Amino acid sequence: MTLEEQKAFAVTRIFKAVFPNTVNHYDTLFGGTAMHAMDEVAFITATRFSRMRMVTVSSDRIDFKKPIPHGTIIELVGEIVHVGKTSLKVQVTVFVEQMYANHREKAIEGTFTFVAIDDQKRPTSIVLPGN
Repeated sequence: MTLEEQKAFAVTRIFKAVFPNTVNHYDTLFGGTAMHAMDEVAFITATRFSRMRMVTVSSDRIDFKKPIPHGTIIELVGEIVHVGKTSLKVQVTVFVEQMYANHREKAIEGTFTFVAIDDQKRPTSIVLPGN
């Protein structure tokens, strides 16, 4: 499998409903809840790409572009955007859509950095396709 094929294979999509217990006092998705879900999708993406133990080392930037009201559906999409020797970056995009209408838009975007670790929890090289 080529690097590009491996990246395409690792794309991860998760859908969630936004229920009242996940919103803040403005009736929009609580930022911490969104970040939790984004980190989870990023972790799954990194693991599916590398098939190695991966840990989050940073969230480089998270932009909240649109509020996400309760009673909507969100799709979280994780994609590998950079691969280094021991680390990789995953971009997570969150789309919001109405439950009863065909309208969808980008709401949140963020980048997470992961490091591959060995059995002693030390950074280790990511094995790329063909290696």
